[in-house]
Amino acid sequence: MKAVQFSKKLVEWYQDDHRDLPWRNTRDPYKIWLSEIILQQTRVAQGLPYYQKFVKKYPTVGALARARQPDILRLWQGLGYYSRARNLHACARAIVDLHQSKFPTTAAVLRTLPGIGPYTAAAIASFAFDEPVAVVDGNVYRVLARYFGISDDITSTAGKLRFAQLAQELISHQQPASYNQAIMEFGATCCTPHSPACDDCVLRAGCKAKAGQNPEDYPVKGKIKTVRQRYFYYFVIRKAGKIAMKPRTDKDIWQGLFDFPLLETNKALSPAAMKKLLGRSDNRWTVSAEYKHQLTHQTIRTRFIEWRDQTTLKQIVGSRMDQVQWLTNREVEKAPKPVLILRYLEESKVL
Repeated sequence: MKAVQFSKKLVEWYQDDHRDLPWRNTRDPYKIWLSEIILQQTRVAQGLPYYQKFVKKYPTVGALARARQPDILRLWQGLGYYSRARNLHACARAIVDLHQSKFPTTAAVLRTLPGIGPYTAAAIASFAFDEPVAVVDGNVYRVLARYFGISDDITSTAGKLRFAQLAQELISHQQPASYNQAIMEFGATCCTPHSPACDDCVLRAGCKAKAGQNPEDYPVKGKIKTVRQRYFYYFVIRKAGKIAMKPRTDKDIWQGLFDFPLLETNKALSPAAMKKLLGRSDNRWTVSAEYKHQLTHQTIRTRFIEWRDQTTLKQIVGSRMDQVQWLTNREVEKAPKPVLILRYLEESKVL
């Protein structure tokens, strides 16, 4: 199938078969950008309520730029990948300060902004301004790899370049926005990672993977990164009706969010090791069951220790006690927190 026919079939399919989503009914680059950042590594069903909350609270890029970062992180709470929220704020400020509150109209200039890479730049430029620049995301890799039978590793430099060039060759210059939306929607709803709807596929006649009856062999990916195991021991301390919490300032997960004073170990502590660390007087502390929190490349295994002897705590967690803030229940509620901390607070009824 020639490039024109490939593009034409996808656009025709999209016009009849796409999901009705709010960011598809606008040319406003702010709303398009917001949706793209929220939907990175996030399913539409999960991201849609966040999109609606952000549009309501921050209806313009200027409103978002003027917001306090803790307020943005709090609104983002539960969505994960919090660097996206920090970059969202930085990008809004850059657009206001450097571009007079107007989004650049080309992918090349959009890529100079914080948190905007090749995919997001192409999405904004094509959806809002009809620039014929191809998007390349996981859905696009999958559709192109299967249809053309491409076995290049999509994580390799050469593989990424080949797919980017092919995607650019295929994009419709007459309908770039519709084409980009179509190929992504097609990958998300028809040419899915598992059990794709090959028998109903409008591209099945020319699809190499359909002919080979091996669609799930595509796309080819390199070795999956090893999942890092981490062991967190949080100390939950109360004083005069307040709880000790601290903002995470290290360049690590959850930067800018609030958690409890933390001890991290390189392996899980046995009951004997726990007693040796905390002291043998059990009336000073209570240890929770293990909470497991899964991130993309990390597994966090956590126990929460309700601590009642503040005089000896600094010996255990060291200088981290110097960073704590004593928060009221209302302040804890308003503070941006990782889902792991939120889950513990809800289940333990600490507040």
